[in-house]
Amino acid sequence: MRAKITYLVTALVLVVYFVLVGSRGVLLIRHGTPLTVVFGVAVLVLPVIGVWFLWKNTQFVQRANRLAAELEAEGGLPVDELVRTPSGRVDRASADAVFARRRAETEDHPDDWRCWFRLAVAYHDARDTPRARKAMQRAIALHAGRPVPEQG
Repeated sequence: MRAKITYLVTALVLVVYFVLVGSRGVLLIRHGTPLTVVFGVAVLVLPVIGVWFLWKNTQFVQRANRLAAELEAEGGLPVDELVRTPSGRVDRASADAVFARRRAETEDHPDDWRCWFRLAVAYHDARDTPRARKAMQRAIALHAGRPVPEQG
């Protein structure tokens, strides 16, 4: 629940920022000189890109959460079996061992979104965020029945 609140507050702050930046872009355009119009258009591009990025990220999070809820209902969520240091950080060797098992499971069942979901969690635990995101995107695509491009 704390993560949802943090995400919503962050999204709200970003939306306010986008509105403020966008209003400055409109003011620059209204000023009417060629230079201020060019700057105004350039300033308006930033909130458009930001809103698009926020929208895509929100969709990704919602889809991943739906998969997590479905997997939890099936009793298939990965169990946190990681060894932690006294400070609470995940032990690297422990994360690597779990990752190796998850990778083998996914290689054995490459078309199972559940395996890809668990692999994404293992990548995340191993602090490999880009691969965790790609694995989760693959899980989402497999769950939705969409074709999944081969990874190189």
